[in-house]
Amino acid sequence: MKVNPQYSTKEALLELYNKPLLELVFEAATVHRKYHNPREVQMSSLLSIKTGGCPEDCGYCPQAARYHTDVDTHKLMTVETVVEQAKNAKANGASRLCMGAAWREVRDNRDFDNVIEMVQSVNDLGMEVCCTLGMMNEDQALRLKKAGLFAYNHNLDTSPDYYDDVISTREYEDRLNTIDNARKAGISVCSGGIIGMGEAVEDRMGLLLSYMQMENPPESIPINALVAVEGTPMAEQKPIEQWEMIRMVATTRIAFPQSIVRLSAGRTKMSMEAQALCFMAGAGSVFAGDKLLTTPNPEFNEDVEMFKILGLEMKAPFADGEQPISESDPIIEARKAKEAARAKELAEAREKAKDENFAPRKVTVEG
Repeated sequence: MKVNPQYSTKEALLELYNKPLLELVFEAATVHRKYHNPREVQMSSLLSIKTGGCPEDCGYCPQAARYHTDVDTHKLMTVETVVEQAKNAKANGASRLCMGAAWREVRDNRDFDNVIEMVQSVNDLGMEVCCTLGMMNEDQALRLKKAGLFAYNHNLDTSPDYYDDVISTREYEDRLNTIDNARKAGISVCSGGIIGMGEAVEDRMGLLLSYMQMENPPESIPINALVAVEGTPMAEQKPIEQWEMIRMVATTRIAFPQSIVRLSAGRTKMSMEAQALCFMAGAGSVFAGDKLLTTPNPEFNEDVEMFKILGLEMKAPFADGEQPISESDPIIEARKAKEAARAKELAEAREKAKDENFAPRKVTVEG
């Protein structure tokens, strides 16, 4: 059961969300045990492969170029650097690597070619590969799929009604279209939202309703708590209570029984006890490592210790789907062939000049 038809209206979702907390958690735990192994939690690592300089105006994001934050801008990482980071994450127990680039949209250029190679290389390591690169068209989604991409993350962030209070540079429909393009390419979808941005509880349920209305809801639904960053429009937002995260996780679990509910940003503000209730309520994934794109996140060692205390096990990669086969990319192959031919031409020219005892032409300047 991908969605629970009992909660197909905002009113029904609100009634569920507002249940007595212990009853809500018990119901969510019951659903979770029916469709998932309650002791398994996926350890994922999120890597910012290109940071800052984004032209969007998302009110929560420190990577927007128009805001003055402490985020250091850096260009796209090299393929080699990403592979090393992936190996380190895998060694620490991560089975999924999500690569995020601060782009408004994917462009068909050398940077995207490099991302394709990153996807191929990390998939070859036996890790699930997820990307969040902004908007993309069908052709770009297909290239990523053929490269070995397992999932594409594109959050709706909030409800359609509250969306304009969060961002003005991209329409809600744009986000839905990108999700559709990932679906058409056969890529699994990771899409969720952020709570604590000043929205009402009705807007949180409006977000879930957007997924309810999809023909195929996301396989993964990350639940984020706003990490207020100085310099952004939402810097002064009051932190949400831990109970709100627990309620949101539990409601999402019940509404979408088969989806993976991912406990994402904001975990540094949660106690181990609160996180334990989230796991009980159906959270099946955490992001680990010292950074979550550009905001703090629990380190791997802390999470390993928490897993040990709670009796949780790390979920193996591709437990929810077969590993994609990375295909050669014709655009990259053509580029490399052209570069190789050019390098050969230059080498032959140098050899020819050497054989002919070539010397630079001397120019005499009369004074």
